[in-house]
Amino acid sequence: MFSISVERTIDKPIAEVFQVLSEHANYSQFKGVDKSSLIKKGKDDINGLGAVREIQAGGATLHEEIVAFEPPYLLAYKIIHSKPLPYAHKLGEVRLTEVDGKTHVHWRSQGHISIPLLGNWYFDKKIQQGGQRAFGSILKFIDNMPNIPTKSA
Repeated sequence: MFSISVERTIDKPIAEVFQVLSEHANYSQFKGVDKSSLIKKGKDDINGLGAVREIQAGGATLHEEIVAFEPPYLLAYKIIHSKPLPYAHKLGEVRLTEVDGKTHVHWRSQGHISIPLLGNWYFDKKIQQGGQRAFGSILKFIDNMPNIPTKSA
């Protein structure tokens, strides 16, 4: 089983951080993400509950459905399709907490790669290592963004 957990405090307001993390079609701005797109709009918000995003990175394609959307505090997702490796995804969650005008982010993902007759532990270990680096890199990128244009209401 892989278990990824990354925490970082970002020197930006919580609403801005949530906005960047929830704009699924813009994930390609992050290092390591080759392409990102919104393939199904959410119910009440384009990137909200029920939305499905496609992320292509490092030769993998993931479809992630948004299963919880509580701006600006919680964004949860589940990998519902993946290739070339089959994910059995249990949890994908990004929790944000406001701390003295900054934003503490805790990003977690858990699951396992299910390939019968092969050493799944090897793939789980690789996913865990890569996920730690990727999530950390995304949060560092957001922290270093010069300004975040706010979404108009």
